[in-house]
Amino acid sequence: MDYDVAIVGGGAAGLMCAITAGQRGHRVLLLEHAERVGKKILMSGGGRCNFTNLHVAPQNYLSANPHFCKSALARYTPWDFIAMVERHGIAYHEKELGQLFCDVSSKQILQMLLDECATAGVRIVLNCEAERIEQAANGFALRTGIGPFSVRSLVIATGGLSIPKMGATGFGYELARQFGHNVLPTRAGLVPLTLSGTHLDHYADLSGLTVPIESHCNGAHFKAGLLFTHRGLSGPALLQISSYWQPGDDLRLDLLPEQSAADVLIEQQRVRPAIELKTALAELLPKRLAQRLCELGFGNLPLRQYRAAQLQTIGEQLQAWPVTASGTEGYRTAEVTLGGVDTNELSSSTMESRRIPGLYFIGEVVDVTGWLGGFNFQWAWASGYAAGQAVK
Repeated sequence: MDYDVAIVGGGAAGLMCAITAGQRGHRVLLLEHAERVGKKILMSGGGRCNFTNLHVAPQNYLSANPHFCKSALARYTPWDFIAMVERHGIAYHEKELGQLFCDVSSKQILQMLLDECATAGVRIVLNCEAERIEQAANGFALRTGIGPFSVRSLVIATGGLSIPKMGATGFGYELARQFGHNVLPTRAGLVPLTLSGTHLDHYADLSGLTVPIESHCNGAHFKAGLLFTHRGLSGPALLQISSYWQPGDDLRLDLLPEQSAADVLIEQQRVRPAIELKTALAELLPKRLAQRLCELGFGNLPLRQYRAAQLQTIGEQLQAWPVTASGTEGYRTAEVTLGGVDTNELSSSTMESRRIPGLYFIGEVVDVTGWLGGFNFQWAWASGYAAGQAVK
């Protein structure tokens, strides 16, 4: 037996699993097909790595089985990862809503993980494809770019399909199917939405404009920023809701989530009846957006010429503005992949396959997808730790 454990994929989950298994005294081999490990770690948070969130809870994750993530998240919490960060002397701060970022650079998080791997005796091999994997008598036989290996336990940590320019592939899904696992349909998540035709014409020249909103779709809602782009809509509020939206779904934006738009307009009519509607709206919204909304249907009369019922309707429309998106930017810019290896065929406590003993799936390749804001990294740490504690 060449190694006790082989991990295919050198992202956040794979590194955490390697550290945990290595600390338990196992001989660990980590294979990464790219020229370096942890690429998503380096790009996260604008280069400062949003490495976890203080408010992690099961409801922050999407999965066909919403209970699956509970065990792993409970056994490796944000505070466990924070303890490692503090032990390595990495300064960090809370940006907003529990999101934790490095003060200096995401390179510090990656170096911390690499140092932990080195201390645990993990062997990391870069630019190395797992060309063929087969079940063997006492585990698995791997044929790789640097030769064959036999291992007792095999962990698949290859991530999803998001951001292919960073090396994302469907290898993990293919391997899951090879070993008889069901793979739920995948699609881009945490991704900008695109508009087309007249819907794009209405907003394209607002590109670069930002406004705080609350997005609503299929029972989910997120209060954050909206960004108009030359292709459609982005910003945290849209990225978050994109994971709940599919073409044809009803998507609404509350453009004034902190107040009652109707009440404000009716009060303005009382005290300033001569001002035009666009002037009143420009005090609530960016001027260009206020003008566009008037052009798209509100009209632009002095407030005294609107009946109270009309202002009530305008206010209600502002707080449930419909968006007809044509699609998403796709995996090219998506931060995560929804769907993946069916959790019904995995142990929630160990991440081990219920079909093939010794085979584990962790991280983004599994049908567990977190919200924006450090939740997906925490799933990577937690699922990697769970498998690392369980491998034989």
